[in-house]
Amino acid sequence: MNDTICAIATSQGIGAISIIRVSGDNAINIVNNIFKGKDLTKVETHTINYGHIIDGDTIIDEVLVSVMKAPRTFTVEDVVEINTHGGIAPTNKVLELLLEKGCRLAEPGEFTKRAFLNGRIDLLEAEAVMDMIDAKTENQRKMAINQIGGKTSSLINELRDDMVQIISNINVNIDYPEYDDVDVITNELLLPKISKLKNKINNILKESENGKIIKDGIKTSIIGKPNVGKSSLLNALLEEEKAIVTDIAGTTRDIVEGQIIVNGILLNIIDTAGIRETEDLIENIGVEKSLKIMKEADLILFMLNNNEELTEDIIKLLEEIKDKKYLILINKNDLESKLDRTKLQIEKDRIIDLSLKNNTGLDSLKDKITEMFKLNELQTKDPTYLSNSRSISVLKRCLNKVNDIEESIKNNLPIDMIELDIKSIWEDLGTINGSTYEEELLDEMFKRFCLGK
Repeated sequence: MNDTICAIATSQGIGAISIIRVSGDNAINIVNNIFKGKDLTKVETHTINYGHIIDGDTIIDEVLVSVMKAPRTFTVEDVVEINTHGGIAPTNKVLELLLEKGCRLAEPGEFTKRAFLNGRIDLLEAEAVMDMIDAKTENQRKMAINQIGGKTSSLINELRDDMVQIISNINVNIDYPEYDDVDVITNELLLPKISKLKNKINNILKESENGKIIKDGIKTSIIGKPNVGKSSLLNALLEEEKAIVTDIAGTTRDIVEGQIIVNGILLNIIDTAGIRETEDLIENIGVEKSLKIMKEADLILFMLNNNEELTEDIIKLLEEIKDKKYLILINKNDLESKLDRTKLQIEKDRIIDLSLKNNTGLDSLKDKITEMFKLNELQTKDPTYLSNSRSISVLKRCLNKVNDIEESIKNNLPIDMIELDIKSIWEDLGTINGSTYEEELLDEMFKRFCLGK
């Protein structure tokens, strides 16, 4: 972290401006060597300075240079940002000059990594920076800004503080038993404290289900036999001709994907190959993919044809999805009904009638999805949740350890042994916000970031 790094912080291409970011001990000196204007080493911090980037006597571009001196910067190092005209050639030439003068090209996410290592942000806040960049919905933006602002970190910090209190009381009992004014922590007194901790973790995990929905959206698969209208449904929801629609069975042989927003939440919709027995090798691979996607989906839209009788294989498939979130969409209601609904043995509120030909039923479908996932509630809540798989998996591991501690207390294990398990949970919680971390974890996480961030 002693070297000075640089990278293009804006998207490459033609635009009004491009920004090249420089951070490190020599950031100001290096930029000053290629800048014609005020002496950047003498300007006030957090100022914008007009001038030119030069290569010897040659003017490369007319620029504005922002100078921000440590420690009041994102990386807690000296930071300089060069605003050039937004063409590819001038941007790359400025970057080339910086590298010639002693900068190193930043790795993906290295500016944010330095902010974390220098104590400017914690690990949850660092991850939220990328979430903000990736945000496609207003709910995603709100959740990311809450995480950047430290609201999510406070949930973990509160848990760790509770555990420190428990550990401290146990240690005092063990190390200073002669103190009369200290409450003696016995297994009976410890159990309610552990139960309270367990409830807090359970609540965070429950709320984090909403966080995953906001961040990742709802993985939605359209399942059914050939020619029931799966591709037509995808096109109607997306309001574009994304999937090919014909009367020929087996037209869709691979998955077709798209996204829509329902009540501020992304629906990641997958149109799958029609499920049927076939001797066509390629189509058969598509059918196998469809079944795999059906098992992995958060929501299954199972389509039936109002004009066809139910078959045993469809009834068998419906039995397989009974424990998942699903809706039955009966399409082609403009045609004569041959489908016996009594054979479905499904609650009526799971059935949506559609006529994609007449463009009816889509609003009812969206309303039902909103109801199933309580999307209206997510719209009104302040979204402060854990939202990434890494954090949630760590918290689930902590919950399992808390359950083990409860059993240990009930079995009257020595309290000093229980203390070791409590410390283990405290350390695991620290990996969520980065209070404790492994270098390998950081490297892997920040690889997902874009250059210049």
